[in-house]
Amino acid sequence: EIEEVAAKTPQKIIKVAIDPLIGFQGFHGRELVFKLGITDKEEQKNFIKFASACYKVYMDNDAEMIEINPLIKTGDGKFIALDAKMGFDDSALGRHKDIEAMRDISEEDADEREASQYGLSYVSLDGEIGCMVNGAGLAMGTMDTINYMGGTPANFLDVGGKANAETVAKGFEIILKNPNVKAIFVNIFGGIVRCDRIANG
Repeated sequence: EIEEVAAKTPQKIIKVAIDPLIGFQGFHGRELVFKLGITDKEEQKNFIKFASACYKVYMDNDAEMIEINPLIKTGDGKFIALDAKMGFDDSALGRHKDIEAMRDISEEDADEREASQYGLSYVSLDGEIGCMVNGAGLAMGTMDTINYMGGTPANFLDVGGKANAETVAKGFEIILKNPNVKAIFVNIFGGIVRCDRIANG
């Protein structure tokens, strides 16, 4: 019954911009409840309190993402997260030893984990064309172009601006571990990293 109701309910994306210098304020909360159509005064207060607590958790833990699904409203108008997942800024984990201690390497993609050790931003995909690119925007554009031309990208790989021959070689090794890869598309913008480093790799 819940799934049926959810299927009939159009999805809404609500955006409220928050300046980190001032943090979550009452007017942010009011904007949220009005956009969501919450009209009951007590429910409005409860939701604003809930949203404010989410923002605090996000900022205090250097989170990159908090996804709550499902969020429920109880019979007495309170809002509760029944399940959630969080992503954290890897660069900030030094400030959060408790969060770092919860890391479960067995849940991570082995190639993605190996790539991160070399400063490579890598995500495994299901396609046949390996991609080695520098710059996340150019990498996304490259994958879009491959799709547009009828191909399927096997990975997202941004070698970044600090790539050297060793990290590039490691990137190629990681790409070639995938048995589905039939070709590798190299798209390097010379203003971000020196092209001779890529060639040496």
